[in-house]
Amino acid sequence: MSYEEIEQHLLSLADQDIADHSRRFFKTAPGEYGYGDKFLGIRVPAIRQAVKKFKDTPLEVTIRLLKSEYHEIRLFALLLLVAQFSKAGASNRKKIYDIYLANTRYINNWDLVDSSAHYIVGVYLEKKDRSVLYKLSRSDSLWQRRIAIIATFHFIGEGQFDDTLYISEQLLDDQEDLIHKAVGWMLREVGKRAKSVEIAFLNEHYRAMPRTMLRYAIERFSHEERQNYLRGLL
Repeated sequence: MSYEEIEQHLLSLADQDIADHSRRFFKTAPGEYGYGDKFLGIRVPAIRQAVKKFKDTPLEVTIRLLKSEYHEIRLFALLLLVAQFSKAGASNRKKIYDIYLANTRYINNWDLVDSSAHYIVGVYLEKKDRSVLYKLSRSDSLWQRRIAIIATFHFIGEGQFDDTLYISEQLLDDQEDLIHKAVGWMLREVGKRAKSVEIAFLNEHYRAMPRTMLRYAIERFSHEERQNYLRGLL
């Protein structure tokens, strides 16, 4: 499959009304986190169908697509990498993992991170050294920091919580709302599997947690439990 063939197919799916809504939804105005991003207006199910259609796309073409100025084409490239990674052997998995980390500048919105980081980075690092995540969690890039915490979603599913808790602690003083939400979400996921582990973390850190992070983390708690944390009664 050629770059031009895939690009033309995706361009043919564009819808201006959807694009206008996406620009607002993904905060592309000056000063907002998605400033400057461009949208074609393609719904995610249509992008996923395109991934199936072009599932055998060579990696060098996928890399070009990942560098597209259009958000949906970058999402297509990431979903294609996820699909190819899931079926790849060890050698190609490493190639895809390396491609992913070498191109994080193009993985520059929350949906792009959330649809790919744990499926590629998390899976690849399951039985490997994970210090790269600690480095990413200290990055100046909002999106690299989000990749670091979202990648641990895979470990959570395997009953491994230490990396999530460590990175969450590193990000307690982060200034970005999208990091607050991501950390709170991952802590909530820990709590689904081991509530006592989440509670132990919260009891130690909840007074220092940004409000949004805390609210996301305790979303599944009882009303009484939520109020105790929000009012600082523990």
